[in-house]
Amino acid sequence: MKTKQSEVCELSLPGGMPACTNPEKANARQDGRYAATKILAILLLSTLMCSAQAGENEIRQALQSRFPGIGRLDHIVKTPYSGLYEVIIDDQLLYTDAHGDYLFQGNVIETSTRRDLSEERRRVLFAIDFNQLPLDLAIKKVKGNGKRKLAIFTDPNCSYCRKLEKELSKVSDVTVYFFLYPVFPGSDEIVRNVLCSKNPIKAWDDWMLSDIAPAQATCKTQTDKVLALGQKLNVNGTPNLIFANGVQAPGYLPAAELEKNLNATN
Repeated sequence: MKTKQSEVCELSLPGGMPACTNPEKANARQDGRYAATKILAILLLSTLMCSAQAGENEIRQALQSRFPGIGRLDHIVKTPYSGLYEVIIDDQLLYTDAHGDYLFQGNVIETSTRRDLSEERRRVLFAIDFNQLPLDLAIKKVKGNGKRKLAIFTDPNCSYCRKLEKELSKVSDVTVYFFLYPVFPGSDEIVRNVLCSKNPIKAWDDWMLSDIAPAQATCKTQTDKVLALGQKLNVNGTPNLIFANGVQAPGYLPAAELEKNLNATN
């Protein structure tokens, strides 16, 4: 005895009444709808990408025609705020409108959270390959298991550098590379004395944490290379921290923030 084929009921669009059909027809209809939805999504995405590309090209042409010496503009990206585009010119993050008629220099602050969106973007855009840092120019300090990594450009006469050192004393399981970066008056002599001591990291800790000056010492140092490195990496002040993912954090951070960044990047 033949069994009657099962039927599947669907709602017909015009009257909203159920209409019955067999499973093969129902599945075919569902597959067709899925394919149509997928095609529409692809078309929409393609349209958005073409629109963004057109905006980038218009901005590039406008800026290069008005500033002939501006060079290549490899980074033009639309931001999620106010229709602005971010542009990198001479290692600086700037903003422009959709037509390249205006350039804006400064920071974008999200008022609801007080987040400095520009600074957050700079940290990502200008991230450094940590593994490419010439760590032989730094003095190394291993705390605990030393698994996490941190590099710091620091000056012996910088008050915020000293404040940072006290916070670092609360953090363990990290290897810290100190690039001694003498930018304050009189710092070059202290740096030389530290580097030329028998135990540079102890001499550094004594000075920064206990205010014990290093003994006079003379030797050949590589401070000029550290200064050149800082300029290359756009280190404009101290302290300047570089985490393992290459993100730079200019300025002092409390221990809790240090832990948060170290855990996020290792």
